[in-house]
Amino acid sequence: MSDQKLPNSNSEQANEENPIERLLNIMAMLRNPKYGCPWDLEQSIASLAPFTIEEVYEVVDAIERNDMVDLEDELGDLLFQVVFYAQLASENEMFSFKDIANTVSNKLVRRHPHVFPEGKLELFGNEQALSSEQVVVNWEAIKQSEREEKKARRGTESKPEDESILDDVPRALPALERARKLQKRAASVGFDWPDIEPVFAKLKEEVAELEAALANEDKAAIQSELGDVLFSAVNLARHVGTEPEIALRESNQRFEKRFNWIESALQKQGKRLQNATLDELDQLWNQAKNSGL
Repeated sequence: MSDQKLPNSNSEQANEENPIERLLNIMAMLRNPKYGCPWDLEQSIASLAPFTIEEVYEVVDAIERNDMVDLEDELGDLLFQVVFYAQLASENEMFSFKDIANTVSNKLVRRHPHVFPEGKLELFGNEQALSSEQVVVNWEAIKQSEREEKKARRGTESKPEDESILDDVPRALPALERARKLQKRAASVGFDWPDIEPVFAKLKEEVAELEAALANEDKAAIQSELGDVLFSAVNLARHVGTEPEIALRESNQRFEKRFNWIESALQKQGKRLQNATLDELDQLWNQAKNSGL
C-alpha cells in the first residue's frame, strides 16, 4: 500500500469540520499506512461484509426495543461501515464517499418523478396525484431500467435468452427475505396467484407432502419439503401484506417472553425446568399466553 497524505489533525480545524467531513478524516487516519490502526489496515471490502450484516441487525434490534439511545449509536456504526467501504474504494481509485452520496441522491430524484418533475430539484413543490400503489408500480419500472443501465456500465455481454429477471436478487440475503424478493420479482411479470385462496391451498399441499416424507423417514425429502413449506409461508405473508422476517422475529420475542415467564414461575415454586413434566410446562405455557405475553 502506498503512502497516503496524512489528514490534518489540527484540533482547531477539526472543530470547524462538519460531522461527515470529520468522520471521513478520522477514517483516513485509521487507514494511514504509517500511523493508522493495524486492524483497520488489514481490512478489505470482502472482510467487512460480515460486520456490516451484524451492524444492520443491531440497528433493527434497537428499533424493536424502541431504544432511541441505542438506535443513534447503532446507526453511527452502520454509517461507519459505509465510510469504511468508501475509504477502501477510494484508495483503489474505484469510487469515493462523494460518489456514493451523489449516486443515491441521483437515484432518489430519478425514482421520484412525481416529486421531482423532469428530474429537477428546482421543480419540487407540486401536489401529488399518485396513490402509493401507483408509486410502487412506477418504482419497479424505474428499477428495471436501472438494472439495464448497470449491465451496460459493467460492459456485461449476454444474450437475452441467458438473462433472468431474478439474476440480481442478492444471494447473501437471509433466506426468508430472499424468498420474498424472489417471489415479488416473479410476481412483477405476472407469475403470481391473483388472490389468497390458492396460496393457502399450496401451503396445505406442501404440509401434506412434508407429512408423507416424515412417514417415509426420507431425510432428503424431509429437508426439501420443509423448505417448500417455509417458502409457501413466505408467499402467504407476502399476500397478506406482512414482512415474514418481522413476523418471525415477533414470534421469537413472544416465545422468549413466555419461556422466561415459565422459568420464573417454576423458580417461585422451588422447581427447576429439568425436573418439570411436559404437562406442567404446557400448563404454564398456556398461563403465560393467557396473561397476554
